[in-house]
Amino acid sequence: MKQKKIIYYGLPLLGTLLCLWYIKEATCDIVYSDYIRIVNKYLPDVWNPENFFRPDVLTRIPVYYPVRALNVMLFRYSTTAEMALGVLSLGLSGLVLGWYCEWKRVGTAWYVFLMFLLFGLNKWEMLTNGTGWAHFLAFACFYYHYLVFDRVLYGQEKRGDRLRLLLMPPVVSLAVAGPYCAVYSVVMVLAYGFAGICCLMEKGKRKPPMDLRFCLAGIVSVVVPLVLYMWSNSYAYEDHDGAVKIGLMEMFGQQPVFFVNFLLKSLASMVVGGETLNKWVSDGVVGDGVLYLLGAVLAGGYLLALVMNLRCRLYERTLVPLMLLFAGMGNHGIILISRYIFAREEYGMSSRYALQYQAGLLGIVLTFALIWSLPKQAKGQAENGAHPEEPAGGCPVGKAGRGLALALCLLLLAGHAYTDYVEIRTAPYREAYGENIAAMALQYESLDDDTLRETFDYRKGREESGADVRRALRILKENGWNVFGR
Repeated sequence: MKQKKIIYYGLPLLGTLLCLWYIKEATCDIVYSDYIRIVNKYLPDVWNPENFFRPDVLTRIPVYYPVRALNVMLFRYSTTAEMALGVLSLGLSGLVLGWYCEWKRVGTAWYVFLMFLLFGLNKWEMLTNGTGWAHFLAFACFYYHYLVFDRVLYGQEKRGDRLRLLLMPPVVSLAVAGPYCAVYSVVMVLAYGFAGICCLMEKGKRKPPMDLRFCLAGIVSVVVPLVLYMWSNSYAYEDHDGAVKIGLMEMFGQQPVFFVNFLLKSLASMVVGGETLNKWVSDGVVGDGVLYLLGAVLAGGYLLALVMNLRCRLYERTLVPLMLLFAGMGNHGIILISRYIFAREEYGMSSRYALQYQAGLLGIVLTFALIWSLPKQAKGQAENGAHPEEPAGGCPVGKAGRGLALALCLLLLAGHAYTDYVEIRTAPYREAYGENIAAMALQYESLDDDTLRETFDYRKGREESGADVRRALRILKENGWNVFGR
């Protein structure tokens, strides 16, 4: 048992250390890309209340404000410090999954595989962009909320769990999650709806751990913050570089196949990293058909996991795998709906979305892991003289279902291993890229706007972007921050 605990809690630590090593090898402490907008908008006066107290504040993720101010005070505005926060938050997700897997007695091999996926480098763009560190924290909060909900729903709650369930949505949705609160809120409403149905079905038989009144309170605690976020978002001005001005239904009417292809490619990017797939296509190694096939395979994995949850009645033991599956599907859907405006099938394959898609992948593998343990648990119950909850052969998914599950896991193992290999090899080049930007920053006054716009990768389609880069670098130089404070 002690060895198991070391594995459950040691692997998240190891994964965190490996990702910290990756950002050390692949990044340079320099402001560029999204940071240009942030510097111009919020610096140098990081404590200015006018930056915070405005209608669209929730869309800017409030937790960023105090952390950004502390970053300026303690680290002279270090992008590396914010990348490290992202990795530490990813480690929190690993810790939550460790708690869950220990509770549900997930096998060691399955848990190692889960951690391998969780800390995979297919998220390199998120890991190397400190402006998104709070997104990692948001998903750690989501997973923890799912875990606490599971404990209460199945009668194994701990002290304070019900209060946590009611307080977490307002805090997470309004302070941390930003636009990610949409899928999170939908998943939680569905979960409370499931719990409510269970209450009605058990009425008169036994007292359910979660009654209808609490389910309603839980839904209110989720929906109210979501409505407040939507209200705040109505004041925000979205200005996407390179977007086409066309409505969703109009686009669907003109190019319905585009939406299917977009979705399949986004699914394929969770088998092999999107950037690697794009390179294969551009080099002529594979065609788009292979990408569509990979996407269809992962879609089949979602379907297989859903069928297993239903046929094996896994939802009678735990709801977390289903919550993760719906979260993953919801994130694929919301990326499609919000990013179709760029009219490129491959847009959803970007590594910046891998963190969102990953929830579904974890749900698939957790389902397989729990199904695999059923025969062993049933056998143990029978040997102890207890009536097993499942027949000795486990749930009726059959050898074919288990074979398909194993084949998909092997495909994911190979795809993620290759993606990690490519990213580790690419790391020195990414660091060199950052060092070149740092060198250019120190001589920005002698560079023209076109060079600044291209070098700092900031809204290249806009003529004024070069001047924006110059303004941001001037702020940093005048205050001795970032590259000018070394």
